[in-house]
Amino acid sequence: MSCPYQEICGGCRYRNMPEDEYRSRKEQNFKKIMAGLRQKDIACGKPVFIGDNVRRRASMAFSCRKGKLVLGFNQSRSSELVDVAACCLLTPRLNANLANIRSLLEELCASPLASSNAKKVRKNNPQYISGGDVWLCEADNGIDIVLEFAGTPSLDHRMIVSEKAQQYPDIIRISHREKTDYAAEPLIEKTRPLVKMGKYDVYIPAGTFLQPSKAGEQALVSLVMKYLNGTEGKIADLFCGVGTFSYPLAENKNNKILAADSSAALLDGFRRSLNKNQISNVEVVSKNLFKYPLDEKELAGCRAVIFDPPRAGAAAQTAQIAAFANKPEKLIAVSCNPHSFVNDANTLIAAGYHLREVTLVDQFAFSEHSELVACFEL
Repeated sequence: MSCPYQEICGGCRYRNMPEDEYRSRKEQNFKKIMAGLRQKDIACGKPVFIGDNVRRRASMAFSCRKGKLVLGFNQSRSSELVDVAACCLLTPRLNANLANIRSLLEELCASPLASSNAKKVRKNNPQYISGGDVWLCEADNGIDIVLEFAGTPSLDHRMIVSEKAQQYPDIIRISHREKTDYAAEPLIEKTRPLVKMGKYDVYIPAGTFLQPSKAGEQALVSLVMKYLNGTEGKIADLFCGVGTFSYPLAENKNNKILAADSSAALLDGFRRSLNKNQISNVEVVSKNLFKYPLDEKELAGCRAVIFDPPRAGAAAQTAQIAAFANKPEKLIAVSCNPHSFVNDANTLIAAGYHLREVTLVDQFAFSEHSELVACFEL
């Protein structure tokens, strides 16, 4: 799909390529990285390519200078913003609401911040929002927005948010935080944002990580279930996040899922969602798997282990599994970084695992970024 910003926006580096050429390039680059695996004859599954107009989660930047608001993405190799009216990647619902979000930001930036934020604020020198980020997430029942900017919203800001939210039926929650690693404070929540995982409706806290697209999530889940190939019993879901894989696995009552991650806030929401959905076959464990990977006793009896780490990979956990006397018969890796995956895979291959198949999932269309799902068996 042609994009009016493709020559200047840094988001879709290869959008100007013919689609066949782009896909071929993506597959070739992927295979070059997989060549670093210490196993001959690597089987590759049919690549999954996710196209335009399905991206449900995105981060946009904004700036406001001399009353002029710019909302968009960074220019290629620049800190300057490209003012974007619509993005080919985003869902139609998100694109339809960008003008509403722009209007909201214009009003917020025209109103001074609460005076307690500013250093040595004088009445004739109020502080205003000059820029920040807008984190968009389309839940199944509406749009969830996190505004990220320095300072505490004033009472006027809160009133603007409330009034605007009532005008925009698609927007169901607006929150604020000062920095990305801060907890987001909901300013208004008209209804609780929900996404469907498996057959369950799952509440998502403000700022929660989700797969970028519903189509991408479904592709990853389908591949995990394909590679499980009917394996049931005790299954570990490591770096479980909001439970992307735990919920579909829990539908089989013969399964008992051990779900582990490090975020206390995220896991608290996960537990509450499990209780609300009356799911009794998922045990949630809070643990930093980078520092304290699950040991052989904790994973004893697991028929399969699924691990979906951040970009840094799962070096500590894969090294731990490699050292087990009684190893799980099947491992399924989900990775957003093929390079760190190769390192983890080589640890497992050296320990006696065979990489049966690896499949490319191209969730970030027209970029260099690739994801994958891989199956290891003893």
